[in-house]
Amino acid sequence: MTKQQPLSQSFGRASGSYERARPGYPEEAVAWLLDDSPKRVADIGAGTGKLTRQLVADGREVVAVDPDAEMLRSLHDAVPGVPTFVGSAERLPLPDASVDTALFAQAWHWVEPVAASTEVGRVVRPGGRLGLIWNVRDESVEWVRRFGEICHVSVAERMITNGETIVHEPFGVLEEKTFHWAKPFSADGILDLARSRSFYIGADAANQERIDRELRELTDALPELADGGTIDLPYVTHAYRAVRL
Repeated sequence: MTKQQPLSQSFGRASGSYERARPGYPEEAVAWLLDDSPKRVADIGAGTGKLTRQLVADGREVVAVDPDAEMLRSLHDAVPGVPTFVGSAERLPLPDASVDTALFAQAWHWVEPVAASTEVGRVVRPGGRLGLIWNVRDESVEWVRRFGEICHVSVAERMITNGETIVHEPFGVLEEKTFHWAKPFSADGILDLARSRSFYIGADAANQERIDRELRELTDALPELADGGTIDLPYVTHAYRAVRL
């Protein structure tokens, strides 16, 4: 994945925080992406396998691709038996027309969309599908808005807000659907969530210390988190799908 490549390949340094804090995806959103698709799926930009394990549990035959070998090692621990390959959306180590569906979870914003569409189109059979999905925090809640101020807007959040999620030939019209849900977090979980983000991973020590301090101030002010409690973090999941022509 070539856009902002150093950051896209930096998540292995935070694979523990990523695995602990990043949520999976609503089952209804994954079902909508797959629809009536046959069973062979490529999870591209698979990370630690948050989506991979849901696909496997659904009975799908999955291959996982990620540019970061450390993330794939975490995926292998979480979902043993799934074939894993180091690669990018623009250079996939998969044969022509070898999968029914290619999915990108929290990943398409790292790609060059023309090159990625062409390469993904090579490995997806005609009539197959490309699916994109992101979990985005719902900042209509005040404490969640403050979390976003501390941790900055991500590349994905900016792209979705600006309506810049695009795919190219050989894929057709991109359909979109949103899903609203929430995940409970402890104070430590909120800190892990921040530490799993590219802005934090790429920051210098002083900025990381500032983020940690401001998040602790935020969580200390939330009565739900006292004595090891949890608080719901609301999400809007944005899902997109397109047919391979």
